Amino acid sequence: MINIIEEVTRSGARLTTVLDALTDTDVRAPSTIPGWTRGHIITHLTGSVDAYLWLLAVARTGAEPGPRPGAEALDGTDRRAAELATDLRTRLGRLAEATASMPAEAWDILVTALAGWQHPAWYTLHRCWRELETHHVDLDVGYRPADWPRTYVTWALDDTLAALAARDFPLARVEAPDLDRSWPLAPTGPALTGAGHALLAWLSGRATDAPLASDHPLPDPPSWPLPPAPGWR
Repeated sequence: MINIIEEVTRSGARLTTVLDALTDTDVRAPSTIPGWTRGHIITHLTGSVDAYLWLLAVARTGAEPGPRPGAEALDGTDRRAAELATDLRTRLGRLAEATASMPAEAWDILVTALAGWQHPAWYTLHRCWRELETHHVDLDVGYRPADWPRTYVTWALDDTLAALAARDFPLARVEAPDLDRSWPLAPTGPALTGAGHALLAWLSGRATDAPLASDHPLPDPPSWPLPPAPGWR
C-alpha cells in the first residue's frame, strides 16, 4: 500500500532541492508548457498546494476557511527565484502539518474540486503528488518521465486507465512489462505496450514520441488528468 504522505514529502523535497539551484534568469526561461516560464509553473504549484490546504481544512472543520483559492492570474514572471522556492517549500510544510492534524474520520469526507467533481479528502494528497511529479518534468531542468518513481507511475496508470475505461476510451488493452502489469479497457481497439513511464508520458501529453508498441493506430489521449473513476458522486 502506498504511504502517500511519505511519497508527497519525497516528491516535494526532490523538486524544491532543484528549485534552490535555479537563478533568477533560470526561472524566467521557458518551460515545456507553451507560454509558461518556469516561474509560472512554480507559482502554479504553490497555488495548487493552497487549494489542497483549503480542501483539507473543509474536511477537517466542516466549514470553508475563507475565500476559495482559484485560477488567479499567474504572477511568476518577475519574482526572484529564491522567493518562488521559499513560497512552495512553505506551502508544502503547511500541507505536512495539515495532514498530521487530520482526524482519521475526516479523510473519507467528500470535498469538491474546483472543476466541480467530488473526491474523498485523502485523494487530495494523490492530486498533489501528481502535480509535483508532472510539473517537475515540465520545468525542463533535467527531470524526465524515466525519473518518475515506480510507485508514482503504477498509481498514476491505475488511476488514469480506470478513468479512461469508465469513459469507453478506444484502447483494448495496455501492458507495462517493466511493472508486470496489464489493464483491459475496452472490447475493441488497439493493444498498447510500453514501459510504464513511457505509457504515462504519452497519456499525460508529456511525450508525443514515447517508445510504444501498438497493433493499430492509437487514438489521441483526452485532456489529462481526468476526474477519477468512479468519481465518488
